[in-house]
Amino acid sequence: MTLDVLISTLGQEGIDRVVKMNLPQVENVNYIVSWQLPGEDYPGIVPEALMREDIKVYQLNNRGISVNRNNAIARSTADICLVADDDLRYTPEQLKQVIATFEQNAEVELATFCQSGGNNKKYPDYSFDLNERPKNYHITAFEIAFRRNAAGGGLRFNELFGPGPHPLQANEEGMFIHQAMCKGVKCRFFPITIVHHEGVTTGYRKMSPGVLMAEGAYIGVAYRYTAIARMPLFAWRNLRNGRASFFPALYHLTRGYLYALKHFTTTGELR
Repeated sequence: MTLDVLISTLGQEGIDRVVKMNLPQVENVNYIVSWQLPGEDYPGIVPEALMREDIKVYQLNNRGISVNRNNAIARSTADICLVADDDLRYTPEQLKQVIATFEQNAEVELATFCQSGGNNKKYPDYSFDLNERPKNYHITAFEIAFRRNAAGGGLRFNELFGPGPHPLQANEEGMFIHQAMCKGVKCRFFPITIVHHEGVTTGYRKMSPGVLMAEGAYIGVAYRYTAIARMPLFAWRNLRNGRASFFPALYHLTRGYLYALKHFTTTGELR
């Protein structure tokens, strides 16, 4: 079984970070680097350190993390795709463990795993179906791996979510999982650490209006009929942990919710 690690990056600083990842050479593992260079920066010069047989770099003259991730998925030819960013660290053993998890669980089409590092993120110590995930369990994009042929090879990120030239500046991974499950993809969490990330992800930073709108839109899609009750609770929780003020948070959540009503079905498809 083969694995493609799908690394999304932006600009010259981004490709320099990919070099610093010191990507390990592992049997049956390749790296797909999707490198966005908007405007006059395109095209760029691929660093010599990335000119290896197991690394392929593809350049795009655009913006948007979900567009970037989808380009990497489209370029993949492996059995398993592992979503990645440009500031991660992998060991050969961790990448082999991703492959082994799918080999040992033939019914699983999408798996989420654990990360170590700066977030000090806490995880359940048991495996579970993502349809029955516990409260306070949140998924980060680079914890996701999936069979490339899942949903007939049609798994893609919703390009209106995540950092980019649109109002919804986060939660691309939440929408990805939601749309996968709506397509009948078998999704499961495994308490296995597969990557180290030293920085702090979006889910641990202050809530900007664009992030709050994305959260409201996700709630509007995934919880259409209970969204009105969920949004004040979400705003209150973020007030309690110091990430946002209650009424501004509720305002932007509501904007996102109304955006979702206009643009998306309950499965996340565009109207």
